[in-house]
Amino acid sequence: MAELTYKDAGVDIAEGARAVDAIRNAVQSTYRDEVVGDIGGFGGLFSAVALKDMDEPLLVSGTDGVGTKLAIAQRFDRHDDVGIDLVAMCANDILTCGAEPLFFLDYVAVGKLDSAQMARIVGGIAAGCRQAGCALIGGEMAEHPGVMDPDDYDLSGFCVGVVDRKKMIGPDLVREGDAIIGLASSGIHSNGFSLVRRAITNKASEEYMTRKRKELDGRSLLDALLEPTRIYVKSIQAVQKAGLPIHALAHITGGGITENLNRALPAGLDAHITLGSWDVPPVITFVTKAAEMSFSQALKTFNMGIGMAVICAEIFADDFMDALSGQGERVWRIGTVRKSEQGSKAAGQVIYE
Repeated sequence: MAELTYKDAGVDIAEGARAVDAIRNAVQSTYRDEVVGDIGGFGGLFSAVALKDMDEPLLVSGTDGVGTKLAIAQRFDRHDDVGIDLVAMCANDILTCGAEPLFFLDYVAVGKLDSAQMARIVGGIAAGCRQAGCALIGGEMAEHPGVMDPDDYDLSGFCVGVVDRKKMIGPDLVREGDAIIGLASSGIHSNGFSLVRRAITNKASEEYMTRKRKELDGRSLLDALLEPTRIYVKSIQAVQKAGLPIHALAHITGGGITENLNRALPAGLDAHITLGSWDVPPVITFVTKAAEMSFSQALKTFNMGIGMAVICAEIFADDFMDALSGQGERVWRIGTVRKSEQGSKAAGQVIYE
């Protein structure tokens, strides 16, 4: 019997080495002063010296993926930005307790490794890390022949941040009468794509997907769907450094406003949201029409144009609006926190008006 090599089995170690070389510059572009060493080791190293300045530093971690949005990216060979989605889903999540993202690790599973394609994917992850201010200090590229199709891949990521316990934000700080400010999403972000694919893209031709459309402000449906998830880290950090006190944040992901804003509320308080007080992105309107979806159902599925919600004291609402606008965010006053009619022990919920 002839010798059977790892490459014969479908795993190309040499291509893996070429992929590491191809991503090296992108990874290094994310490094912070705390990064120790370089990629290629068995573990990523990050100095914790700065944590000594905190009274009680808490490490905060989050993990997520991009989901079935990847199927559209793969079908149309659009791999450069999905890494931004990956970082956004993790970094925006840990931001909600007031944490600063420190470092990020990725996991890329592929059917057959292609170093050029991997450079595009990891280049997007690096871009997301730069937007979030965190360092990409490690990861894994796993080749899965016989388990995944050669052109298939999946992404997952893991983000670690830190917050001083006394500076944590969350439901415990929310009070009756607080204002709710919505920060605009960049589109659908990374949730709801199983429905998008079922309603539109699984049966759509390339011409249908790439044609410029007036109802999408001159963009193609493909461009609008693959617009990367907005990362809110630096804008939120800027208003915090300006001394504006945030009570709570809600990252609007799967489940929409209905199933995410309530996570920022304490028992006995509800979020009253004024429908029509913000702009719904054209791509979301397009998708909901194609799916023949009711507006109430859409509110539980898509972000509907609000990617992050800030809850703050009413007295600071205008200051927050001005400061966030100054950071390049589109913002709206979308609601108010009120006492629940169900009593002080009732779980907080979102009520639309």
